[in-house]
Amino acid sequence: MSGHNKWSQIKERKGKTDAARSRLFSKLGRLITQEAKKAGGNRDSTGLKAAIERARAANMPNDNIERAIKKAAGDRGAALELVLYEAYGPGGVAVLIETLTDNRNKTSQEIRHILSERGLSLAAPGSAAWAFRRSADGYAAQTLIPLENGNLARLEELVEALEGNADVQAVFTNAE
Repeated sequence: MSGHNKWSQIKERKGKTDAARSRLFSKLGRLITQEAKKAGGNRDSTGLKAAIERARAANMPNDNIERAIKKAAGDRGAALELVLYEAYGPGGVAVLIETLTDNRNKTSQEIRHILSERGLSLAAPGSAAWAFRRSADGYAAQTLIPLENGNLARLEELVEALEGNADVQAVFTNAE
């Protein structure tokens, strides 16, 4: 009679999707909190409106959105700051890692650990940023570097591991 219970068949898939949604909601909540602090709680601010729209597009519950805005208005928790880390990935590809964190040291150690597991390390500030320009969506590559299949797979795995970190908001590369 093994496999007859429907719950046993879906619980693993549900667990994975729930964990991914939780990570996404955590990132969006931090973003909303940061934008609400910048705007002083003013919901008409373009940055806060955009963050709320991103959260709604991801089906984030209104309670979570309101909680993030209220957190910004109160003194609970440390101030969140936007930190940009730079690295070079497989094949010499420049990588920008945009994080939103309340603990800069913890986040930098987590990023270093993810990079060192893959034989990479953080680059000096400005050493990879030159390959990008600021755009409405974050950063756009100015120069593109072609990658072979092996390096492309390693880069995709690196980006996936970085995006799995709760503090990482976005990862930008200049790979073709």
